[in-house]
Amino acid sequence: MSNNGQTPKESLNLMGWTCPAPLRNYPTVVLGHGSGGKMTHDLIEHLFAPILQNELLDQFGDSTQFALSQPGRIAMSTDSFVINPLFFPGGNIGELAINGTVNDIAMSGAQPRFLSAGFILEEGLPMEDLGRIVTSFGEAAQAAGVQIIAADTKVVNKGHGDGLYINTTGIGVVPEGVNIAADRAQPGDVIIVSGTMADHGIAIMSVREGLTFESVIKSDSAPLNGMVQAILGVTPNVHCLRDATRGGLAAVLNELASASQVGMQFDETAVPVDPAVHSACEMLGLDPFYVANEGKLVAVVPPEHADAVLAAIRQSPYGANAAIIGQVVNDHPGMVVARTRIGAQRIVDLPAGELLPRIC
Repeated sequence: MSNNGQTPKESLNLMGWTCPAPLRNYPTVVLGHGSGGKMTHDLIEHLFAPILQNELLDQFGDSTQFALSQPGRIAMSTDSFVINPLFFPGGNIGELAINGTVNDIAMSGAQPRFLSAGFILEEGLPMEDLGRIVTSFGEAAQAAGVQIIAADTKVVNKGHGDGLYINTTGIGVVPEGVNIAADRAQPGDVIIVSGTMADHGIAIMSVREGLTFESVIKSDSAPLNGMVQAILGVTPNVHCLRDATRGGLAAVLNELASASQVGMQFDETAVPVDPAVHSACEMLGLDPFYVANEGKLVAVVPPEHADAVLAAIRQSPYGANAAIIGQVVNDHPGMVVARTRIGAQRIVDLPAGELLPRIC
């Protein structure tokens, strides 16, 4: 199966994860799979357990006992994923759930170590789709270097779950000497983005609206913990890190400006945007700076480290299009200002509401 979860259904082999035979009798999820009885046991034993198996999850208790051998502070984050559709260009809800929580942990400078998972299944979900999603979930965890150490499944009536929801909680360790926070931006700091903006949100919208373009727009869903460790390898003196998810670049910069009580200023022409994404945004009447990403970060760093941090990001598999886009200023504290293509300035405020609902 490919890492992006887009393996054609005809190439899947159910026998790879349904041995001996119990799940073959149920091509879709039924309420009995959430009963806590034999059907639940079969679902866990023949689908979830073989894919997510590791020595900690194999404890199969009401809780998992584990030890953190690294010194440092603990970082913890939880998130729920309700994306529609479940499969999209470049990924599916399974890998998105892993990457989303891994990235939230990594933005504190922590090394993500362990995740828990809760799967809310809707009656009628095709068992084959569930198998593909859980496989992607396991592959993404392995790629990010984290272990799934606790998991749960529940089943809700048809019409009450939209196919599948996933909740993940992550735990990581912040190395000593690292202090990254939203209120640490300082005038003179440089603002860096790790790549093109708006890819994920527009990939989802293209599926929903049936839009086609000369090149396929794919989600940028990716684990950023390796990139963050590369940044910290250059300097631990990183002031702010954020992954630009809901609300996009605009929301991140506004949150940092408000928390630090500084101004943020960036050049619109310096922000990388894929040409196909830019065209789609124009067609849909969307500002790409407000559209979500799932594999891009915003870094605020002291100016003396900016070039080295930029080079480290560009060495990452997910950072080839990284760019310096602006700086932190004393003026207009708590506000974000963009310099437009014609040399004017405009205020980039927080989005008034959810421009693209159900994208993560």
